[in-house]
Amino acid sequence: MNNLIKTLMSTNAGYGITLLRVVTGLTFAAHGAQKLFGWFGGYGLEGVGQWMESIGITPGYLMALLAGSAEFFGGLALVVGLLVRPAALSLLVSMLVAVFAVHWANGFFMANNGYEYAMILAVISAALMVEGAGKLSLDRRIAG
Repeated sequence: MNNLIKTLMSTNAGYGITLLRVVTGLTFAAHGAQKLFGWFGGYGLEGVGQWMESIGITPGYLMALLAGSAEFFGGLALVVGLLVRPAALSLLVSMLVAVFAVHWANGFFMANNGYEYAMILAVISAALMVEGAGKLSLDRRIAG
């Protein structure tokens, strides 16, 4: 079990990945807070759930809860650098669903509700899965 923890939490990444992780984590946490709590102008679980149902993602309330939780709690995990690889995996899945279920048909550019932004967040999540949390993280401290 000790080897599993070391593998999961080890990182050779530097300070750059730490900066990327924290900024991306704050971004995800804010988007998750919109979905879960209606903060920052969001619609909360009821509103997001109804919207998801309207575009065919069912059951809407549960999917809104899952997406919002992945973004909010995964984002917080990125900010503090704890369990970054599993958090990044949940965020990657969430962004891939957003790309293909919501934005793909609108083309690339965000100005047309395209997949540009969700794709960038997915790529950052994938990079964090590969590189780990970086120098300033709880993962690195735990892995020793």
